[in-house]
Amino acid sequence: MIPLSPPLASLIEHLWASGIKPILVGGFVRDHFTRNQNPDIDIELYGVTSLETLEALLKPFGRVNLVGKSFGVLKLSYAGYHLDFSPPRTESKRGFGHKGFEVSWHSDIDFAAAARRRDFTINAIGYDPITHTFLDPYGGIGDLERKRLACVDPETFVDDPLRVLRAIQFAARFELEYDEMLLRLCRTMIAQGALNELPKERIFEELRKLLLSLRPSLGLTLLKEMGGLSFFTPLDQLESTPQDYASHPEGDVWTHVLMSVDVMASRRSGDAKRDLILMLAVLLHDIGKPQTTVIENGKLNAPHHAEVGVELARSWLLNVTDDKSLIEAVLPLVRYHGWPRKLYRADADECAILRLSTHVCIDDMIRVAEADFFGRAFLGDTPGTFDAGEWLRNRAQTLGVLFAPPKPLLMGRDLIEAGMTPSEAFTPILNAAFEAQLHRKITTRAEALEWLSEHLS
Repeated sequence: MIPLSPPLASLIEHLWASGIKPILVGGFVRDHFTRNQNPDIDIELYGVTSLETLEALLKPFGRVNLVGKSFGVLKLSYAGYHLDFSPPRTESKRGFGHKGFEVSWHSDIDFAAAARRRDFTINAIGYDPITHTFLDPYGGIGDLERKRLACVDPETFVDDPLRVLRAIQFAARFELEYDEMLLRLCRTMIAQGALNELPKERIFEELRKLLLSLRPSLGLTLLKEMGGLSFFTPLDQLESTPQDYASHPEGDVWTHVLMSVDVMASRRSGDAKRDLILMLAVLLHDIGKPQTTVIENGKLNAPHHAEVGVELARSWLLNVTDDKSLIEAVLPLVRYHGWPRKLYRADADECAILRLSTHVCIDDMIRVAEADFFGRAFLGDTPGTFDAGEWLRNRAQTLGVLFAPPKPLLMGRDLIEAGMTPSEAFTPILNAAFEAQLHRKITTRAEALEWLSEHLS
């Protein structure tokens, strides 16, 4: 049985006493078997005569919001849960895209008929909190045990183009193997242009779930098997781009990227937004290699692939998101992902590290470079540490620029105190002072004021 908190059990009993049969469905039930915590609960209510009656029953527990009369979903935040209540419903495809459905809701159909509209068997499990029994008409519990991803109904699965991307993120999140029927359906949907029907915000949401999953490589591999990589070009060019065997014994760039994203997934910080930025940077860090890979002196090399990759990554990201701040956070990590080893090999001085900190968060860059370093095969033993990253992290920490660039020692107010009137002339002076600071000619505020005095004189 699924243990319910006393507040949630009280709400369930209130509905039952009012003649309504509540059935818990969807991710909350699935996550009981995968041992994941899920505060979002979908509850189908059998015996509902009207949404107005249902709303009146729920009002004592908090503010109730109706989401679309056609879907008939009532939302309630209560006791730490986000609850969605709806009568059981059926859907039929009537239009273009993810939302092109005609919805009919019923109070008297059985659970199997209501669950037929769901995408995967693992999402079509119900739980009766009154009798403490599971309802599993499509074998979802067994599929979870077998680590198998299968659709509920091949005829209705193809109606929703979003299910292609849901398949890849579910495979990655729960480490599932897809069945052949599901693969054939998704291949057909992609070939017929299903992904073109989706708005970018829905595409990005599924990518986000994929990249923040346990094994992103599983979902990306499934996407390739479906024939969907061309929709995310130039990722489709990575597999045909070879790499030098001495530094990349694993083979092509696609194989390296798959290994790298899994390394990054295993080393996430726990901050979802930051982790998404890091995962996107690792996914795209070698996106410039297909355009730059050449043979030099008998060896494969990709000179300037990071610089070329910046604009390719920008275009790729703009195709899936309008979040400009996220894009601008990812691009420097693509541009500078090779710099930890570059600076380490050159035994770079403090000035180089200080200047680098003005272009990229050094700690994040080291994390991306570390995933790049360990996301490959090695001809000998796998190194225990990423020496270049450890060296740079220690140096940046000592300089106080591991997470942000140094704060300017000379400020505009200092120029005013020196007798200057605020004007455009401030900018070149402050820039010159900061440049001197990066070159370690100024290391204290007193030295900054002395520099200003000399500069003005």
